[in-house]
Amino acid sequence: MAKPTVAIFGGGVAGMSAAHELAERGFAVAVYERQPEYVGGKARSTRVPGSATPERPALPGEHGFRFFPGFYRHVTDTMKRIPYPGNRQGVYDNLVMTTRMLLGRGGKKPIVGLVNFPKSAADLRVLLDELLTSDTGLTDADKELFGARVWQLMSSSYERRQQTYERVAWWQYMSTDRQCGTRQPCPYEEYCVGGLTHSLVAAQPKLMSTKTGGDILVQLLLLMANPSAHTDRVLNGPTNDVWLFPWLRHLQTLGVEYHHNHLTTAIHCDPQTQRISGATVRDHTTGTTRRVQADYYLAAVPLERMALLVSPEMLAVDATLGCIHELANPKRHSLNWMNGVQYYLNQDVPLTNGHVICIDSKWALTVISQAQFWPKFPLGGYGEGNVKGLLSVDVSDWFTPGLNGKAAHHCTRDEIIHEVWNQLEAALNGGGMLLDRNMIIRANVDADIRPEDGALNNPTVSEHDAEPLLVNTANSWSLRPEASTGIANFFLAADYVRTNTDLATMEGANEAARRAVNGILAASGSAAAPCPIWPLHEPDILAVLRWEDRRRFAQGLPWTNELSWLGRLLHAANHLYHRIVGFK
Repeated sequence: MAKPTVAIFGGGVAGMSAAHELAERGFAVAVYERQPEYVGGKARSTRVPGSATPERPALPGEHGFRFFPGFYRHVTDTMKRIPYPGNRQGVYDNLVMTTRMLLGRGGKKPIVGLVNFPKSAADLRVLLDELLTSDTGLTDADKELFGARVWQLMSSSYERRQQTYERVAWWQYMSTDRQCGTRQPCPYEEYCVGGLTHSLVAAQPKLMSTKTGGDILVQLLLLMANPSAHTDRVLNGPTNDVWLFPWLRHLQTLGVEYHHNHLTTAIHCDPQTQRISGATVRDHTTGTTRRVQADYYLAAVPLERMALLVSPEMLAVDATLGCIHELANPKRHSLNWMNGVQYYLNQDVPLTNGHVICIDSKWALTVISQAQFWPKFPLGGYGEGNVKGLLSVDVSDWFTPGLNGKAAHHCTRDEIIHEVWNQLEAALNGGGMLLDRNMIIRANVDADIRPEDGALNNPTVSEHDAEPLLVNTANSWSLRPEASTGIANFFLAADYVRTNTDLATMEGANEAARRAVNGILAASGSAAAPCPIWPLHEPDILAVLRWEDRRRFAQGLPWTNELSWLGRLLHAANHLYHRIVGFK
């Protein structure tokens, strides 16, 4: 009996995840990916052009550095099923834990902080120093307001978050306009609202949904408070070497056909059968086009590409797909830029054992010093053999003027390299000279940034960033589709699909792929087990508070910090239960 066939358009994390789950369940899968050699979409690393030598491979570049928070469950579950020589849990064992976070501040000494629950005397010293001596400028009122807003999120019901906080922008929820009325950012905005938001998720805090930003912030804070959790993990080598290429090889051993350099140009819907009848792909290697046919079709392309593929014939069968056009409308600001710049140095500058957030940098920079995490991939083994250090920087704000008076999207590549380094020096050299321009051997800007395309003066997102990042703006959930569509043999897997993760990440892409695969299993009548899908975890101790708020929300009442007599009784019973369980 022939295997049911699935055509997957897009070979990023979502497409590869779907191919993996389907192949394990007995489907014949073909993936069509526009990249000529890379896999993994925005998760990929790259080869720096012109850096290879006869003796050594090209220097490793990146679209943007990798970050695996401890609340990721879907993508890490998949990683455990990707074989890697010498590893018991596959490529998952290539994740290593960071221990520190550094906040760089213009003209001030950087702040070193913990990212995990203290596990040693050294950790306690760092924590005490962070709490007692950091000159952040935050007032007691700032800290009280921030704590109150976070507590409200943690104790609010999921229903209130989805139906109320989803419609409120993060800036408004955090009461920023009331707190800081000046034009210049105040410490509360820099540390508690804007800086972390810009740097971690490339989101505009005045546009991002409170549900999205709040859920992720709560997850990170809970991880930091959990003695057994790892808040932040990174890969122990270039992404292609320690994850994506081993994954591609494993998919091919499972029978997945992977077609590079193939761009999907049309998806055809038959108005009579109301099903997808095929797709047109262009092979850029040969310059030819061909028709692809399968039993089921799965689109794992990003939002801006999918908006071009939704046809009137598809809308006639499933009108809700029209929301993809609306979501991709530039006026909604759903697409932002988050792209990498790498600096290859003549000496190693570790900075700290984790990520560095340049909290007040004009272009919202975050950076990690890679060499300390890549012991099996020494940088001297690449290029001309003279590189000893690598700073990988994510630029998250391309539309605010920098120290040079120009926004990044108006700059040439050389101007971007020069300005990003200036902002790094401004943020990190306050406690004494740390970075010096003479350290730079070579620099690399993500190839997706294409200022030479003639769109230098047009700030419209995606005109010269080939792969913009989705941002979940306030009230955008209603425009985001489910993985299963109203077309019986057509499914979606991308970071704009509705997921528990609710953030444009590798985790969200993997979860969306699992939801699409489960839809294909149901449509095909397969007896294979569905893909597991997990909710975001929050402590059971708060369940009573969320239950109480759910009752209030159902009655049309606002959130309150006051518990009813029944809530207090349940809270006391829950506390007694945990004490008894803990005693046993």
